[in-house]
Amino acid sequence: MNVHRIRTEMRMGKSIYDLPLRVTFYARVSTDKDEQLNSLENQVQYYTEFIQSKPNWTYCAGYIDEGISGTSTKKRDSFNRMIADAKAGRFDFIITKEISRFSRSTLDSIQYTQELLEHDVGVFFQNDNINTLDSDSEFRLVVMAGVAQDEVQ
Repeated sequence: MNVHRIRTEMRMGKSIYDLPLRVTFYARVSTDKDEQLNSLENQVQYYTEFIQSKPNWTYCAGYIDEGISGTSTKKRDSFNRMIADAKAGRFDFIITKEISRFSRSTLDSIQYTQELLEHDVGVFFQNDNINTLDSDSEFRLVVMAGVAQDEVQ
């Protein structure tokens, strides 16, 4: 689906949930401690059920990185596979819990979301309520990505 068309439909009052999208999710925890792994299982279950509950959406299997830091994407195999699959047109929309799950680097967050938009793929950071398919999302993304990076330091 074309980002410009989606933005036009959203300006005309349609919700992201009204649009026929192929949707996946990205989940990550930074350690392999039991409580973090439990959190990961909860994220996977929640997003699988959430996506499948939307009648206009088609569920695409999620991407999961376990016990890997968000400060760099180099060792995040699932994240990198997700980006490659997005570029290959395998889905239209990614949902993730928050910006810090996606990346703790401001530069990476901005670079990857812009790259994804260039390939007609949006990202929804649920807890931060930022949907990159919204035309005004970039400023909020920059602010929140900066906060996520500061938390690491």
